[in-house]
Amino acid sequence: MTVVRRQPSHHDLPWSYHAVITTVRPLLQVATRRDWAGGEHLPERGGFIVAGNHYSEVDPITLAHYLVDHGHPPFYLAKSSLFEVPLLGRALTHLEQVPVYRASSRARDALVAAREALHDGRCIVIMPEGTLTRDPDLWPMRAKPGVGRLALTSGAPVIPVAQWGAQRILGRYARRPGNLLARPVQQVLAGPPVDLSDLQDRPEDPRAHTEATTRIMAAVTAQLATLRGEEPPAHPHEHRGEGR
Repeated sequence: MTVVRRQPSHHDLPWSYHAVITTVRPLLQVATRRDWAGGEHLPERGGFIVAGNHYSEVDPITLAHYLVDHGHPPFYLAKSSLFEVPLLGRALTHLEQVPVYRASSRARDALVAAREALHDGRCIVIMPEGTLTRDPDLWPMRAKPGVGRLALTSGAPVIPVAQWGAQRILGRYARRPGNLLARPVQQVLAGPPVDLSDLQDRPEDPRAHTEATTRIMAAVTAQLATLRGEEPPAHPHEHRGEGR
């Protein structure tokens, strides 16, 4: 495993973020093995978007481990309902994560906050599916167009990142973790920026948002197929509903 060291972002992290890194990172190093690749595709400077697949409640943590070790502490766009959970909500707020208010008058707030964070040079992470995949084989589902909209309205590069192995720590909706004594391997693979250049002149066009999102998820799925050594479904699973 080769980790490409990058210059950290220039913004200051809250003390709570440093505390989480100091506490959680050593635990992950002990509890897991890592097979990481593609770090050379992460921009050395400037804000950028990471789009990842979502198949376990713990995969945001394993993805954060990858990004932190490559010099890019991530900031997540997360469902606003998580911010309403006692203690967790306070922690997410102090960690400066960005709440997403779906189907409400505040839905644009996340877009504005994410664009400001990108302008400040932050790494913004989005799980475009919006919830854990419902695909029976854990392939990415059809995504919501928010990631395409953010990409086109901000102009920030989008790095597709696929990961596999978090389900061995905690399976989808499982109540108990897997066998951590086995130190499950966490595979993470970043790809080159998704080419959206032909859509950049249509930043407010919903059809362009949908097309951009389709390309982004196709790139994430292709990265995952490489990790798994398998062919993905011809058409992504469609999930209708909020869910978890």
